Amino acid sequence: MKVRLRQTREWVFDLDNTLYPPESDLFAQIDQRMTQYVSELLNLPPDEARKIQKAYYAEHGTTMSGLMQEHNIEPDSYLDFVHDIDLSPLSVDQTLQGAIAALPGRKIVFTNGSRGHANRVLAARGLNDLFDDIIGIEDTGFVPKPQPQAYAHLLDNVKVDPAQAAFIEDMARNLEPAHALGFVTILVHSDKDWSHEPEGARPAGVDDDHDHVHFTTGDLAGFLKNAIKD
Repeated sequence: MKVRLRQTREWVFDLDNTLYPPESDLFAQIDQRMTQYVSELLNLPPDEARKIQKAYYAEHGTTMSGLMQEHNIEPDSYLDFVHDIDLSPLSVDQTLQGAIAALPGRKIVFTNGSRGHANRVLAARGLNDLFDDIIGIEDTGFVPKPQPQAYAHLLDNVKVDPAQAAFIEDMARNLEPAHALGFVTILVHSDKDWSHEPEGARPAGVDDDHDHVHFTTGDLAGFLKNAIKD
């Protein structure tokens, strides 16, 4: 797998908690906005709305997917609402900037968030000029990872070849379909137990170990620099 990694010419990156440190706790803002949306939509108190939100997230891959299937919501307005957050916790990361810039071949962001959210986050991190393509949830017909249709879009529409590609994620469950398709899989973990997501649907911790994960790292920039060394 180390040889495969050095030969990689297509790099697929998740966005949230992957291209910025999970400790930024940016997703906590999105989480709060999702709870507010569910609360207002279903006329429920926040604690009840949060239970439904987390159940949809665990079962459907995203809260939005659950709301679309169960309540027929309009996804674009939902995405605008939940991504209306403060990005000031993020800062430019020149080390990560240099590591991604040095990678050979195409670099692609593949996120369950919107394209607009991805563009704002990448700009805040100083990474916005480094990627050849951004796949947002709207590009997959609002089908999220880890559902197979999302990965089919990556292969069929963006023409990514798994045999020469690496897939970089903070959620182990999203790497399982990538592994089955033949990607080199890289799990980015946090060394802090900060997530409140349901078990099995949370970002990786330092002790996560899975058969479908080839590499794990808590230092993405350092990992990428070493990945392309001879």
